[in-house]
Amino acid sequence: MHFRINRSFAVLTIVLALSMLALGQEPVNTETNKPAPTPTPAATPVPLSAEAAKEAAKNPTAEQIVETSIFLYGFGGGRNALNQIRRTALERGRTSVLGADGKMEQASYQKWTTRGESLAKEKVRLDQEFPSARYSLIYSDDKTFGIFNNSAFTPNDAAARAFHHQIFYGLESLLRYKENGATLTLVGKDKIGGVDLHVVDVTDKQNRKIRYYLSAKSFRVLMLDYEDGGVKYRRKYYDYNPAQGTLFPFRTVLYADGKVVEETDIGTVTYGQKIEDNMYSTP
Repeated sequence: MHFRINRSFAVLTIVLALSMLALGQEPVNTETNKPAPTPTPAATPVPLSAEAAKEAAKNPTAEQIVETSIFLYGFGGGRNALNQIRRTALERGRTSVLGADGKMEQASYQKWTTRGESLAKEKVRLDQEFPSARYSLIYSDDKTFGIFNNSAFTPNDAAARAFHHQIFYGLESLLRYKENGATLTLVGKDKIGGVDLHVVDVTDKQNRKIRYYLSAKSFRVLMLDYEDGGVKYRRKYYDYNPAQGTLFPFRTVLYADGKVVEETDIGTVTYGQKIEDNMYSTP
């Protein structure tokens, strides 16, 4: 069943989020409902009028767009909810990858993630089982290596690049732009397939730039563009559904220079379970 945020609720939460940003505050953590410290009279901000809030919703800044998106991906809990719920993740599904022979190869996969202070501090293990081979790719402590038949190996450039794309060129680079020290640039508005979009560029400290296309109604990311190694990539997101109190796309498709090179269907995603550190180490 596809999850859809009630339109009136979405408008209310968006206006609330934009109003909070105008006040320089984070939205209230609905999980703990802990009240914010009472400011001194001199520092008390003046709330936006309903008219001003509506105007901000019509012409938001890049930060307002992205912060509203984060607010809604956390079901109203924002980055606090995402950080608390997604401390660890186990994802299972099936993927199709374009092989060297030009044919799509299918594989089942499992992916473990332990959240870091930033994406650079992330720990990720991807186990893939193809008809002809089974191996793991691991990113930890800013190092990438593989495991095959219980022995470590150095993955080739194509495999390592594809793995890094999953880590650094995805939704998390938007949802965690502050943690990554990235900058936001509002490109403007667009309309594709009858859908009104906000277009925002996110550039991190390593000068990786990703262009995000967010629905002007739901503030979900529908697709993103980036360039790496002279190749232009586009990733599209589908089948958004709730996952333990957060919003998650259960299907993605990656294009390279206009050609499909990867399709992933996520079967399940589970957050918060304990993952031992040895999952990310050599045998």
